[in-house]
Amino acid sequence: MRPLTVIGNVNVDLIVGPVAPWPKAGTETVVDHDDLRVGGQAGNTGLAWQALGIDFEIAANVGDDQFGRWLREAFGTRADKWPVRPESTTLSVGMTHPDGERTFFTTRGHLPRFSLADVFSVLDGKRLAGGYALLCGSFLTDDLTRDYEAFFDWANGHDIAVALDTGWPMEGWTPANCQAARTWLAHCDLALFNEVETVTLAGLPDPVEAARQIQSSMKKGATAVVKRGPEGAIAIGPGGALVTANAPDVKVIDTIGAGDVFNAAFLAALAQDQTLTASLAAATQVASRAISTLPRNYGEPMHPRKATHERA
Repeated sequence: MRPLTVIGNVNVDLIVGPVAPWPKAGTETVVDHDDLRVGGQAGNTGLAWQALGIDFEIAANVGDDQFGRWLREAFGTRADKWPVRPESTTLSVGMTHPDGERTFFTTRGHLPRFSLADVFSVLDGKRLAGGYALLCGSFLTDDLTRDYEAFFDWANGHDIAVALDTGWPMEGWTPANCQAARTWLAHCDLALFNEVETVTLAGLPDPVEAARQIQSSMKKGATAVVKRGPEGAIAIGPGGALVTANAPDVKVIDTIGAGDVFNAAFLAALAQDQTLTASLAAATQVASRAISTLPRNYGEPMHPRKATHERA
């Protein structure tokens, strides 16, 4: 199995809900459930890999407080080298709604100070050679984002395929944020965006054509994946081949981190040298199971299968 790592935002999520309609100012609303959990794109991905029995590394930082210590404990020895910042740990408060959607309020906290030096203090390029690195939380990790060019050079020098999922910018997909994402994608082997992000970045209304445009601007042999929620997922692979996967019909309970779970299962399958078709199907199945179970369940561990020697 090829090495796997995720690099980016690990923070605390406090989930409460469901809330409907939106509360009026000055009032108090009683909700049915609350859940304090490890969050952030990198955190969600790591949790999914742990549950799926996948070996991986994770590069992140934490704040100097009780939450920071709690996050490190969640990842055991994988977090031994995580830098501790003097800032408080980033906290996201998420309110779920009856339709399965959610609203987040996120503090800045420690995430902006996550740097390239922090990444190199955790990861060894030689150990990860030939593997996949998921880069996420791009609009929250300010110090690292400024050094993305150096990160891409490092990954390329060690034959590490980079997958990018920037997450949703706090300011929205402004022209500047779209341009930044396009610049980063030019250095990436995999794009893992949802449908709204894909059509916004490409400036095209059709997700297939939007994915084709994004894939054409990436590295040679790259793959652009579009996560479409209940409609499954599509991917434009090397050579422009279109691959699709249908999502099972499930009752949605909690969509928080669904895209990150998808990323985790997709990359885990690729790292086992599964085909793009099989990897897309596995990711859709695992993510669908995760969003329809409480407590969250990811299904059976993803044990390595016979290699097909196809790499996205």
